[in-house]
Amino acid sequence: MERELVFIKPDGVKRGLIGEVIRRFERKGLKVVALKMLKLTKEEAERLYSPHVGKPFFKDLVSFVTSGPIVAMVVEGDKAIEVVRRMIGKTDPKEADLGTIRGDFAMDVMKNVIHASDSPESFEREVKILFKPEEIHEYRRVDEEFFEPSR
Repeated sequence: MERELVFIKPDGVKRGLIGEVIRRFERKGLKVVALKMLKLTKEEAERLYSPHVGKPFFKDLVSFVTSGPIVAMVVEGDKAIEVVRRMIGKTDPKEADLGTIRGDFAMDVMKNVIHASDSPESFEREVKILFKPEEIHEYRRVDEEFFEPSR
């Protein structure tokens, strides 16, 4: 099973969308294996968004993501990264399909409710910034056999 790092950005937290976002992932069949609320430091945010260093929006993005608490989670499932990326929608919510998290809840490219790793390499780098290994848990959901990939 593949894992994906997701976090609800400060705008999503302040708008009361935590439960809705988690509900969507769980209803899809993804398993939450780590979950916590935290406030990123400037240094953590800069490390998290390091691929964007030098871009015009980098400073504003770091400022925004450190402006309030986030809710970070690791979800697990078959092709979790691909599934989550489709569920959250395009980065620019004005281009995101209705039915996606950004398409349903966001209007601004920065304040777009949610962040998700875009590749296994990004996941490996980002998860180390937000979670210690002992904060990620193994367990079996009672309905897990319904979400196992068909063979």
